[in-house]
Amino acid sequence: MPDTAAHSLTLAEIAAQLGGDLLGAGDIRIFRVATLATAGEGEIAFLANPKYRAQLRSCRATAVILGPDAAADFAGPRIVTGNPYAYYARVASLLNPLAAGFSGVHASAVVDSAVPASAAIGPLVSIGRGVTLGEDVVVHAGCVIGDGVSIGSGSVLYPNVTVYHGCQLGERVIIHSGTVIGADGFGFAPEGKRWIKIPQTGVVRIGNDVEIGANTTIDRGALDDTLIGDGCKIDNLVQIAHNCQIGDNSVLAGCVGIAGSTTLGEHCVVGGAGMISGHLELAAGTTVSAGTLVMKSIKEAGRYTGVFPLDSHDDWVRNAAHIRRLSKLAERVSELERLLKENNIKD
Repeated sequence: MPDTAAHSLTLAEIAAQLGGDLLGAGDIRIFRVATLATAGEGEIAFLANPKYRAQLRSCRATAVILGPDAAADFAGPRIVTGNPYAYYARVASLLNPLAAGFSGVHASAVVDSAVPASAAIGPLVSIGRGVTLGEDVVVHAGCVIGDGVSIGSGSVLYPNVTVYHGCQLGERVIIHSGTVIGADGFGFAPEGKRWIKIPQTGVVRIGNDVEIGANTTIDRGALDDTLIGDGCKIDNLVQIAHNCQIGDNSVLAGCVGIAGSTTLGEHCVVGGAGMISGHLELAAGTTVSAGTLVMKSIKEAGRYTGVFPLDSHDDWVRNAAHIRRLSKLAERVSELERLLKENNIKD
């Protein structure tokens, strides 16, 4: 039996907030979300992948979230919706609201700017001069916020996040531990054998409803600003270089690297460890598969993959040897085509 002290909602309350068609008793109380295979009393499960549909017959959940095509496959209370996976995510958020766990300004924090009464500032936080914090901002232990930074209402910075001077964060931004926003971009001018540092005078501007994973770095612009659009979701260990522009609702998986002055359109998806060279443009709606290296602009939306398939080591070496000879083979084919044309020989 779930802990009755935990946060809970009735099915009717969930449907009233999130919509969907409620079938069955609406006064049943839900405490947690669980899988079809493990859910029990007080828990709500969801069917998002058709291959798990058979599990509905043995599911012991108090209620299930499912699509119209599966609505008749579960006899108990259920919520029918067109996108069960997204609905599950929203239910999980309702049942597990973010809580700072503390309030006010900790005595060890160093704060040189006015802070709203609704903000929560943890221990050993440093907040510089001219900083603007919105209502209900939460700054966890050890964060450093530079001079002139603005952070929109409802945003959360987890421990040891650093936001350099002048950067701007929108509303409801979530930044996980160890991330650095606004460090200098990698800008150096060659002078003989020496490299002369180029001052990075832009900032980072992050839109609303953005989430950034742990130990990610987003560099400030050299002249123009680095821009992260509304609704972007950025995973752990991602590097976004100076002057990049990431379009609204784009998704970057772990270990992605994007070189300077590259622009991604809206709703681009880059799989884990995807690498994108600098000064490129990716059309809105582009998907780049995991591990792919992008070295030229992509003008037309679609899915692009540049990963050499996995093989046994011996076969891989053999195939790689063939690939190295492709340029010579292409030259020989061109020469043969020229000879055929000169001698009026049809292929």
